[in-house]
Amino acid sequence: MNDFQNTAFQTAIPEWAPELAAFLQRSEEAKAVVWDDDNTEISVATVGQVDEDALRKSLQETLAAVVRRPNHGEAATSAMDGMRVRRLPEQTLLEKDGHDESLATLWTWRRIPWPSPAEMAGLKPDEDEDWRWLAALAALCGVLGIAGFTLDVAGIGPAWLSPALYIAAMIAGGWDAAKDAASMLSRGAVDIHFLMLAVAVGASVIGAFGEGALLLFLFSLAGALEHFAMYRTRREIDSLFRMTPKTATLLDEETREESIIPVDDIVPGHLLLIRPGDVFPVDAVVVKGETAADESSLTGEAHPVDKHQGDAVSSGTVNLWGAVETRCRNAASESALQRVIHLIHEARHMRAPSQRFTDKFGPKYTLGVLAATTAMFFVWWLGFGVQPFLNVTVEGQTQFSAFYRAMTLLVVASPCALVLSIPSAILAAIAWGARHGILFRGGAAIEEMAGVNAVALDKTGTLTTGDLRVVAVESFPPGRERDVAELAYTLERQASHPIARAIVRYGEAEGLEQRQAGEFRSLTGKGVQATVDEQHCLLGRRELLAEGPLAEWVRTLPEPGVGLSEVWFVHGELLGRILLEDLVRTESAGVLRRLREAGLTAVMLTGDRLDAANAVGEKLGLTEVRAGLGPEDKVEAVRSLREDGQRVAMVGDGINDAPCLAAADVAVAMGARGSDAALEQSDVVLMNDKIENFFEAFRLSRRSRRVIRQNVTISLVTIGVMVGAAVFGVVPITLGVLAHEGSTVVVCLNSMRLLRGAPLTAAG
Repeated sequence: MNDFQNTAFQTAIPEWAPELAAFLQRSEEAKAVVWDDDNTEISVATVGQVDEDALRKSLQETLAAVVRRPNHGEAATSAMDGMRVRRLPEQTLLEKDGHDESLATLWTWRRIPWPSPAEMAGLKPDEDEDWRWLAALAALCGVLGIAGFTLDVAGIGPAWLSPALYIAAMIAGGWDAAKDAASMLSRGAVDIHFLMLAVAVGASVIGAFGEGALLLFLFSLAGALEHFAMYRTRREIDSLFRMTPKTATLLDEETREESIIPVDDIVPGHLLLIRPGDVFPVDAVVVKGETAADESSLTGEAHPVDKHQGDAVSSGTVNLWGAVETRCRNAASESALQRVIHLIHEARHMRAPSQRFTDKFGPKYTLGVLAATTAMFFVWWLGFGVQPFLNVTVEGQTQFSAFYRAMTLLVVASPCALVLSIPSAILAAIAWGARHGILFRGGAAIEEMAGVNAVALDKTGTLTTGDLRVVAVESFPPGRERDVAELAYTLERQASHPIARAIVRYGEAEGLEQRQAGEFRSLTGKGVQATVDEQHCLLGRRELLAEGPLAEWVRTLPEPGVGLSEVWFVHGELLGRILLEDLVRTESAGVLRRLREAGLTAVMLTGDRLDAANAVGEKLGLTEVRAGLGPEDKVEAVRSLREDGQRVAMVGDGINDAPCLAAADVAVAMGARGSDAALEQSDVVLMNDKIENFFEAFRLSRRSRRVIRQNVTISLVTIGVMVGAAVFGVVPITLGVLAHEGSTVVVCLNSMRLLRGAPLTAAG
């Protein structure tokens, strides 16, 4: 009997085991895998000679996919056919069924660490160390080069010693470039690394050892700076995930007994005990106790955030001082932390349009430079009679040989700085944003945001706090207010929009009973419906009632007061209304003022009544307010702005905002409360729901665009001037090296300026 089908084993088998089974089925060499209970390490058994690097890469990609996509569906379990699972002390073994047991003694076990959080987000596992290794090689190249130069100038030591030191310097400075060039050549391609090595070798051939060493020193230094920028990006992003817990304390609601369970086993509805200093393992709601949470790892918020009964807490944040009981809202695989991991993984692969252009342009340009340099060698030699290989001195002036000029042209025409000008700035901007609670989903989002000149903002949860508070419950006929509240509480536990969260908080605070509901259905932008006690229930906007037999009666009812929202409830003959209050964010007015000063047009889009919307608009100084809009109306409003020639950013958080987010040029989602649908459509996510961070995102995009333009200008001007000088043979290779590599260093340092600085809101 297959062990996988044995119920006794299934509790020890994680839901992602089929992924590893599929890996074994794909691999001829791999025979079995074993993992420890803490998911810190995995080992794979192989037979015979294998390509260990390829095998390790395949398994690491499988592990990273396991963590990024914890829910794989039932179809994946077919991969377990023909597999056998055995439980070992603190480990689980998964092996191919039907193999010869005697051959197991020939297995070679290869240990592979579980992917780090940053690797799960798509970052290379060695990026954090690469810059140190490259910096060490650059430093060694520099020291050896200076030593060779000193001996050459001072005339100390034998004649071969100075060139030997230069050659050693070139080996150190060109070591990493040689590995990259060899990898490209094996695929039949050449890149900038090949050009630099070709120049260094060419310079050595004609005796210009010092110039070759200088070239590779500056080239390796620029490479170290580039990898340092990547490391800074990785470090900022990795800090978001560092404190993810693996276990949690589950409370039995009847016996109050505590048990420790894996975080992956937590399901919505579980009651969890979180002690001071613990990390909240999943997204949850506080049901008992008070505390404060450190949300800086997820949102960039530097100050503790108070948490009371009914408040939401996010996975990956720290409980600071109070023991609290929380009820799970989302499984670990659907938590805020996992959503950030998924978004960052996407961001790594979504390049900016200008970056995609340089990626295409780079290889072709490199081949063009090689062809042009070769052609110019023959033009100088055969067309203008320049000496092919030896520099000559005529009347005290050095005339550079055709080969020397070709090497100089090859250096100054290489597009190192141009190729680095865009990705270095994009990486730095993504890193700064991640550290301050702004997540750009790729370079395209940064470039698009910089071109925005109009912003449409949802009201509830965006310009207002979104923390609605129930202020009154009315019933028709009077006297059944608790029934209205309990039935509304029952329906809204299935939803996630701001009104639902307010009613759920009210229900939990009042100790309302949750009734059995079935046939739940969301009416996007209008309300929800379900069946309770075998009767149809409907909860939503006034318009739902105005479209039915109660239309005349509803028109006789007074509108709620200014600043209040209403939600209507129908259950058989029972009607009710719940009044809620929402507060305008204190920061909203300042953000809108800054946007106007920056030349942006701001428009509020809301489904609320016109008088309530105008009241909010008046407080915020908004001159354009569009109220009473459904999802389709909001889409039309965004489209009308675009048809007027404006580039529009839409800021929203709810399911009903998803269509208009998709219609905008740039979609900005409020990340902490944002629905999955809104986040899926977003280009930029404000992880801490701070509206002021929209302005910071806009400001950062503008800064990034300026830096990119500066970088491209520096690169093109340097290439243009130095190529012209090289063609006329008036520039020595030393000056060409300094100009070319100097511009590369300047571009990297200029991009790294984006990592500095505090938000205007933090700086005051």
